[in-house]
Amino acid sequence: MTRPLPEVHQNTWEFLRDPMIAPTGFREYDARWKYPDDINLPGMTALGLGLGTQIRARGIEPVIAVGNDYRDYSLAIKQALILGLIEAGIRVKDIGPALSPMAYFAQFHLDVPAVAMVTASHNPNGWTGVKMGFERPLTHGPDEMAELRDIVLQGRGRPHPGGGYEFVPGLREAYLDDLAGDFRMTRPLKVVCATGNGTAGAFAPELLERIGVTVVPSHNRLDYGFPNYNPNPEAMEMLHDMAASVKASGADLALGFDGDGDRCGVVDDEGEEIFADKVGVIMARDLGRLYPGSTFVADVKSTGLFASDPALKENGIKADYWKTGHSYMKRRVKEIGALAGFEKSGHYFLAEPIGRGYDCGMRVAVEICKLMDRNPGQSMSDLRRALPRTWSTPTMSPHCADTEKYAVLDRIVDRLSAMATDGGTLAGRPIAQVITVNGARVILDNGAWGLVRASSNTPNLVVVCESPESETEMRAIFADLDAVIRTEPAVGDYDQTI
Repeated sequence: MTRPLPEVHQNTWEFLRDPMIAPTGFREYDARWKYPDDINLPGMTALGLGLGTQIRARGIEPVIAVGNDYRDYSLAIKQALILGLIEAGIRVKDIGPALSPMAYFAQFHLDVPAVAMVTASHNPNGWTGVKMGFERPLTHGPDEMAELRDIVLQGRGRPHPGGGYEFVPGLREAYLDDLAGDFRMTRPLKVVCATGNGTAGAFAPELLERIGVTVVPSHNRLDYGFPNYNPNPEAMEMLHDMAASVKASGADLALGFDGDGDRCGVVDDEGEEIFADKVGVIMARDLGRLYPGSTFVADVKSTGLFASDPALKENGIKADYWKTGHSYMKRRVKEIGALAGFEKSGHYFLAEPIGRGYDCGMRVAVEICKLMDRNPGQSMSDLRRALPRTWSTPTMSPHCADTEKYAVLDRIVDRLSAMATDGGTLAGRPIAQVITVNGARVILDNGAWGLVRASSNTPNLVVVCESPESETEMRAIFADLDAVIRTEPAVGDYDQTI
């Protein structure tokens, strides 16, 4: 019998007994809440029951690998989730503290179909969430998330016999062994390893040392309070700190990792912060020589160079621009048989024979070191300068409430599409095309572009602009695009700007 979740409030008797779950926590491809403001421990148990019910309803073998990040409350949340999974008749293999890609690796290493990773990634302390999936290497997309939301909120989770629990030791060591393999550097390489006090600090320094890299540590001590900055290699605060470490140490480059280790950011030997999409083009150039004729997927926030770069064209590389979001991207890579997918946020999806198709910042770090090893006479700044010059903004995120952002975005997209139809301009240039696969990517007649979309994880819109002509044009594109965005009073201040 269906029993929708009751209304529960903090600091009540019911809060200790009954599930409390804010519906807005069910996002496009994972789940995130403020804890305990938006979800309580019984709510997490209800989520586990719902996920287990979903697994069984789809006829999937009822076995799941479960891990948690380093936050002080993540263990309790994982245990509450596990209770619900066991109640649903799922056999749980607990891999202990982990990175998200370590949990994805566990699906393959333990040969289990499903995964649930308790993490809020780079969100500030006080957030929690779950990344989950049951078709490796994929994770839940909008359809699966909507189905799970309805099962949970409508009280359609069903107990089932057969559940069980097993703690599986040794996964961290197996994961590191798999990443390092038998590769060892043949050139000296000194690398700043920046983890922002997040969970990656328990993995990345050791991994880099194992492959023969000299490591310069940067905020590698685990501290869930994130005393220096939130570990987010897309944020300028972290990139600037990485650049300062490179200059102070004379390192060859810096590699930075987010809170749950599925993203990687790069700063070169001159302290230049290379946005992840440009790093993707550098990697695509290198991989394109090894695997000519390959297809690479890039998200709509990424540079236009994946389609226009002469070096990629020379090797017959095909570009496919797709929706931003780790679930969308890894699904697209699998669907079209791409060699890799690159996302401006720093999620990279390296498929066979390089990786297994899921996003793993540790795997990317190893592959960048291999790239440097294959180019012994070049620095990372040489590889950066070899790219055609473009000017691009960081990823900027003006605030917009989760309850309003999609309706706001729809109106902005309509305005931009109407501008294109009516012969409008951005930065004084004609609009050549508006791609609406994920928000609006407004492409101008010279290949410059501006993007606005809704964040899938936070109460924000997302804005990115790029020009192949000049910084002045890039800034003008942003100013004109922002003027359209500012027609919506629900849009607040930017987290960072140019």
